[in-house]
Amino acid sequence: MLQCASNKIQQNKPRLNFFGALIDPLTMDETLKAVSGIIEQRKPTQHVVVNVAKLVMMQKDAGLREVVNSCGLINADGQGIVWGAKLLGLSIPERVAGIDLFTHIVAQAPQKNYRLYFLGAREEVVTKVIKHFQSKYPDLSVAGYRNGYFKAEDEASIVDEIRNSKADALFVAMNSPQKEIFLNKYTAAMDVPFVMGVGGSFDVIAGVTKRAPVWMQKMGLEWFYRFLCEPGRMWRRYLVSNSVFLWMLCKAWVTGKKVH
Repeated sequence: MLQCASNKIQQNKPRLNFFGALIDPLTMDETLKAVSGIIEQRKPTQHVVVNVAKLVMMQKDAGLREVVNSCGLINADGQGIVWGAKLLGLSIPERVAGIDLFTHIVAQAPQKNYRLYFLGAREEVVTKVIKHFQSKYPDLSVAGYRNGYFKAEDEASIVDEIRNSKADALFVAMNSPQKEIFLNKYTAAMDVPFVMGVGGSFDVIAGVTKRAPVWMQKMGLEWFYRFLCEPGRMWRRYLVSNSVFLWMLCKAWVTGKKVH
């Protein structure tokens, strides 16, 4: 748990191994520079974030753990991850929330001439996302978009469409672990330099759901806000996962064992 592995993006900042999950200990600014480098290099690279729920999921799902750890850029998205790592002697400079990274990349896209593709959510949601960003950034180049409701037999044509779009970055709004698995399977075939899963970010941008107030984000309570908004859907993800994570931390702190 407390060992390091080589960092594919920032060689001067070795990756941390936190309960079997590899994490790049980067700030938002460092991450954005890494994304720019990835797009310039034109080598298809998958980005992923690790939060408490995903970390707990990775403890029993070896396939998901392999997919996450194979990604070229891995951020800590969750204040619990940052605080938990610090408790065990690991230094992660800050939380890099997926939705914040997503919106930062979109904001930079016009000046960097990035072509963006948006995949996921309902049709009315993804179209609202496009309209919102084009209204905010008139020079934004949208390579294409598609809703996230499709069958397995449709995947090949979707991959072809994305590859033919010549997009520089792809944002996929699906749940975990579906988005991680989809991107791991098709990143090379889609030939998009930078791909990332953005979870429910499209719903937030489109105004379907609300994000927690900034003060709750800073206090690490964004998960609690989402739980209050959707208790029926989120209770297991947050209450159960958080309890398991606290047990993992306590056990590792008390015993000092490097448990993978």
